[in-house]
Amino acid sequence: MIHDTLFVGIDVSKTHLDVHTHPAGKSWRCSTGPEALAELTQRLARLGPLAIGLEASGGYEARVAESLHAAGLEVHVLAPARIRSYARGIGQLAKTDKIDAALIARYLQAVRASLTPYVSDPIRQRLSAFTAHRRRIVAEKSGLVSQLDTIDEPLVRSLIEERLAAIALEIKRIEAAITALLADNRQLQQRQARLRQVTGVGPVLAIALLADMPELGKVSAKVAAALIGVAPYARQSGASDRNGRCLGGRKHLRDIAYMAVLSAIKVKDPVLGGFYQRLRLRGKPFKLAMIATVRKLITILNAIARQEPAFQQ
Repeated sequence: MIHDTLFVGIDVSKTHLDVHTHPAGKSWRCSTGPEALAELTQRLARLGPLAIGLEASGGYEARVAESLHAAGLEVHVLAPARIRSYARGIGQLAKTDKIDAALIARYLQAVRASLTPYVSDPIRQRLSAFTAHRRRIVAEKSGLVSQLDTIDEPLVRSLIEERLAAIALEIKRIEAAITALLADNRQLQQRQARLRQVTGVGPVLAIALLADMPELGKVSAKVAAALIGVAPYARQSGASDRNGRCLGGRKHLRDIAYMAVLSAIKVKDPVLGGFYQRLRLRGKPFKLAMIATVRKLITILNAIARQEPAFQQ
């Protein structure tokens, strides 16, 4: 059987890469150093038409994706949870780096038609790095503040207060870097300004969407809702037809969007607030009404991004 496209799975770790080609069935390992990565890129480029899948590995995959993309190769960065679900579905319970590389290749072959290839966007990647670090230190700040309520030891309290002061300075530096990045990029400024015209959408949500949801405006409303994790999946089988359940999605974006909806409801926004109130009057529980309103917010923002010229540049 002749396959026009070769599917390559790469399992990424800190020190090495495990590579598998499907259906050829060849596997090998190389290091993650610059020279080894350049050699791998050249080797893959010589194989003819191919699609390459990388499992997201806490950032270690970024350099690999950039190198392969720069060489003109089709690259996909894949969610680990989906690959593990695929493995369970085909009965592959054993897990090694070599096996994972083969699974990535097979999974990519199965779902490639529904995927969007990786595209290099250095400015968005910088913005994403800034916002991710801000979330980390804000979470650390929250944990330390709660400890001050229960710790009486003077030295420990002093150390916590010093760390909180340092965190405050870090947050200011990160926010200044974000402001400078936006100031240097008119396109980002226009996108943020357009998103913020929606009631409840402040700078935090607008910037988070620009940083971590590049699909905004490029996918359907249902896909956008699923990416955030507010799209209920049907659960029907035979005579059983249970309520849909929301699963997965980018939790940090969902959390921020949730707070944006609360703000819109508080100021009695006629669109989002009115939608929420109508659901409540129909007897919908608070949580269900909130999730539905978050879904409506994302649908509105996705439609704006689809029509706004600044998002099409």
